[in-house]
Amino acid sequence: MPAEWEPHEATWIGWPHNATDWPGKLEPIHWVYGEIVRKIVSGEIVRILVNSTAHEAQARKVLKSVGVSTAMVQFLRFPTNRGWTRDFGPIFVKRSKPRPEVAIARFRFNAWARYPDWKKDDAIPEQAARRLKIKIFRIQLGGRDVVLEGGSIDVNGSGSVLTTEECFLDKKRQVRNPGFDRAQTETALRESLGVTNVIWLGKGITGDDTHGHVDDLCRFVNRRTVVLCREKNSREKNYKPLEENWERLRSARLENGSRPDVIALPMPSPLFFDGVRLPASYANFYVSNSSVLVPTFNDPNDRIALGILGDLFSTRSVVGVHSVDLVWGFGTIHCLTQQQPARP
Repeated sequence: MPAEWEPHEATWIGWPHNATDWPGKLEPIHWVYGEIVRKIVSGEIVRILVNSTAHEAQARKVLKSVGVSTAMVQFLRFPTNRGWTRDFGPIFVKRSKPRPEVAIARFRFNAWARYPDWKKDDAIPEQAARRLKIKIFRIQLGGRDVVLEGGSIDVNGSGSVLTTEECFLDKKRQVRNPGFDRAQTETALRESLGVTNVIWLGKGITGDDTHGHVDDLCRFVNRRTVVLCREKNSREKNYKPLEENWERLRSARLENGSRPDVIALPMPSPLFFDGVRLPASYANFYVSNSSVLVPTFNDPNDRIALGILGDLFSTRSVVGVHSVDLVWGFGTIHCLTQQQPARP
């Protein structure tokens, strides 16, 4: 699996339609999506999943209003349950020998072992493989299909993958692969993604209904550097688990045995809506060919986070996307997008 900052052919995104993801806020969410697409099409194709002709027309109207040229947009009539394409969309892998090609590692999706409606989402990888005319590999271990969401992993493209124990190893809540232990999970990651080294963090952030996705917590920004969210307020719920993850990374090793460089990324102030804690995090950024899209929350730390990521991605435009409404769906920019690597 290539790193996210490696060249893309396209970004995949599912146009929003499920009002239960953003109760009372679905209408403004369309305009946030429009802004996200506008930023990405300057450097690559955006492939948008839509449910119907009317759904596509709605998306086209929004994109036209925000100034997006549809020359760089492709609409795919692939019905979905939700719009969280990072988690159910095709996870692309590539090889250079013996024949260069891109393929899909086909994991199963069960709506984070939390929601009952997921069968349309789970069908997307096969539809993508047929449309692109590429191979798809069914990921199994011990004769069982492996359940995995794209937001639960982050790779550096040279052999290392980040993930969390809370997501994969908890045996009581939102269990994706019942009976799998640490060794079996590592085997599945190695055989499916081409990694040789698994870096385990502990818990994810408060408010994350995926139960520990790493893309709200810690991300690779180059082969040997990660950003890790860090909370300064010792009375805040995220303080202890984030400090524990900081200690874990201090002793972690990359695939070549070296220590990763770890850079602290601030946390925004706790964000609530209707009394519900939301998983607001600057780590949920997305790296496209031309820009890095960073969620912002009308918070003093917005500027600091953008500055840190601007220094780390100096060859790309680092832009903030207002995400106070977006995070009401318990995810932001990275959760909505899935990169398709450029074909060799």
